[in-house]
Amino acid sequence: MGYSQEDERIIGEQFDKLMASCAKICKNEYDKDLIQRAFFLAKEAHEGVRRRSGEPYILHPIAVAQIVVDEIGLGVKSVVAALLHDVVEDTDYTVEDIESRFGPKIALMVDGLTKMSGVFKTSASEQAENFRKMLLTLSDDVRVILIKIADRLHNMRTLQYMPPHKQMKITSETIYLFAPLAYRLGLFAIKSELEDLSLKYRFPEDYKQIEAKIAETEADRTKFIEKFNAPIIEKLKSNDIDFEISGRVKSIYSIWAKMQRKHVSFEEIYDIFAVRIVFHPSPLIPEKSQCWHIYSLITDIYKPKPDRIRDWVNIPKANGYEALHSTVMGPDGVWVEVQIRSERMEEIAERGFAAHWKYKSEKLSKEEGEFDRWMKQVREALNSSPENAVEFLDNFKLSLYTSEIVVFTPKGESRTLPQGATALDFAYDIHTKIGNSAMGAKINRKIESIFAPISSGDQVEIITSKNVKPKAEWLEHVITTKAKQSIMNFLKKENLNNIANGIVLFEGKLKEYGVPPSARVFRKILPAYECATKDEFYSKLGAGILKLDGIEKILRDNPANKILKFWTLQIPNPFRFLGAEEKKKNKKLVVDPSEETEESQFVIAPCCNPIPGDEVVGYKNEVTHKIDVHKKNCNELIKLAAQHGNNLTPVTWSSHKAMSYLSVLEMRGIDRIGILMELSQVITGELNINIRELHIQSHDGIFEGRISLYVKNIKDLRMIMEKVRRIKGVEQVNRVENKIE
Repeated sequence: MGYSQEDERIIGEQFDKLMASCAKICKNEYDKDLIQRAFFLAKEAHEGVRRRSGEPYILHPIAVAQIVVDEIGLGVKSVVAALLHDVVEDTDYTVEDIESRFGPKIALMVDGLTKMSGVFKTSASEQAENFRKMLLTLSDDVRVILIKIADRLHNMRTLQYMPPHKQMKITSETIYLFAPLAYRLGLFAIKSELEDLSLKYRFPEDYKQIEAKIAETEADRTKFIEKFNAPIIEKLKSNDIDFEISGRVKSIYSIWAKMQRKHVSFEEIYDIFAVRIVFHPSPLIPEKSQCWHIYSLITDIYKPKPDRIRDWVNIPKANGYEALHSTVMGPDGVWVEVQIRSERMEEIAERGFAAHWKYKSEKLSKEEGEFDRWMKQVREALNSSPENAVEFLDNFKLSLYTSEIVVFTPKGESRTLPQGATALDFAYDIHTKIGNSAMGAKINRKIESIFAPISSGDQVEIITSKNVKPKAEWLEHVITTKAKQSIMNFLKKENLNNIANGIVLFEGKLKEYGVPPSARVFRKILPAYECATKDEFYSKLGAGILKLDGIEKILRDNPANKILKFWTLQIPNPFRFLGAEEKKKNKKLVVDPSEETEESQFVIAPCCNPIPGDEVVGYKNEVTHKIDVHKKNCNELIKLAAQHGNNLTPVTWSSHKAMSYLSVLEMRGIDRIGILMELSQVITGELNINIRELHIQSHDGIFEGRISLYVKNIKDLRMIMEKVRRIKGVEQVNRVENKIE
């Protein structure tokens, strides 16, 4: 089954567009021929296949190749690999076929892309190994990751054709791994678009509202930017500087994240845009000097905010980003961020890692060294044996998406670490042996704890001892991938005996009560002792961290979840979690409100504590074999969806009895006599709400408080919050829930 005449016309147009873009990277006729041969092979391999949108499948690899050349700036071999990236995975062609036609380098890239696809299509048990293969490819040839990011970007741009549960899985993977990877590789524009598209499909109403607000305020914003820019333009021109100046609005996602993080409205966010100055450098003056010269000219006009200067010119980010950022007080008392870059810096900021090769020189050796150091850390992670895919993915992600600090060794060597790093992170960054034996640190020649946080500019010296060894609590004091991995590897060796001892102790205790170890027993035991797995429970028990006091009561308990008895679970594929016999009987999974057995298949997620009316999503817990119900914006859910997307299932609230659900509110405002009495009167008197706990602290005329209360649903909670906001002196009222990272 081939394509129609209209299909062929569209395919031809898109390929001609690609070839026009490739004209700037093709050095000779051989390069053009290579791309054309790749196109014809891909077209033949995907002949007659269509995407969910109904369009010919070949348009997808063409679009990916277009992103690779136009938005990332890669070369001919990468374009060829992009055109062929699905051929081995989806057709009968093999890697050997690709190698015989296009050579070993392109074949290796296609093989790497095929392995990467497997990361997100396999079960958790297979995921770790596939993810390691992906990283091996990353460490060998970063172009593979860049092409995969382009592939993900095009899939996100066409996500409207996927069913909702697939959208949830794909957006979670994107926000959890692909956006951070794009950031780490310097692809800021792509990173922002991936985040925006994820928000668009996860929270469409929020996205539309912010998009509309940005459009509504565009005229006023344009007028302000023109007013702000006018004296700067005049000043720079009078100093014979060749430049371009523009005002750019922040991404919708970054605005939304800030609104969630700070619990503020769109109108309360002042820094929704930044002014960017890109200059053509003079060949006689160093770029750094020209950046600071422009900064001095601007601060002659507008006063800077001293704590908001970001000097990434002298010390670039680990991903190569260079720029000078400053926040200045503009007209009408508005703070404005100004970004100063050369044309070279601008291209690196837009194209990321790919742009480094264009500007490869001695000047960039340091920045390339930073990237090489990160790649070295990736390789070191590969040499370890993580316990599970989740752990490995979490630790790797930590190395991707974080602000950075620069600290110095006693000899003056600079080391780049994530913001929030401790002296122990620094010790492991130097060498695993130093980290494993670290007992203290000298920070700026002052003796400090090994757990002490370090700041940019600190000089750090590590004090070691042969008598020191890593402990489990060390994991709470490190944030870098290398440190966490090194500590866990050490503990893993130590914990093998603990697990064996724990098994003996536990089974011995169960024998006393005549209870055999079973899945039902562990469904009670693990949550009671706050353990995720049996191995964790055994290890802690064997190490003496846990005691079996009170286990008899735990075994006897038959807790019934009073909240979740009132939910109806609706699944697009209703047979997803059902056996063959049940498939014939069930069209929808319904929770019976009268059912009071401990075998209820639903568990409310303690990380986000949803209540009736909250948008919720179900996740099949492979340990408890029950469905955990999370709020849709729960960070833990995003992580789970990225790692085990096939375990997601939609959950909706059914009609429920007049029951109460615990919620927590935080308040802040101006203190006055009688505010506590009025607060209690509004909640308990007017609204007849039962308060569980109330804590109020007052200092310097400001009060801060926290209320735990019982509500029937989200509507009631919002009404309470609105009533409390009207109380004189109350400035802020926010629901306590997991924060957006």
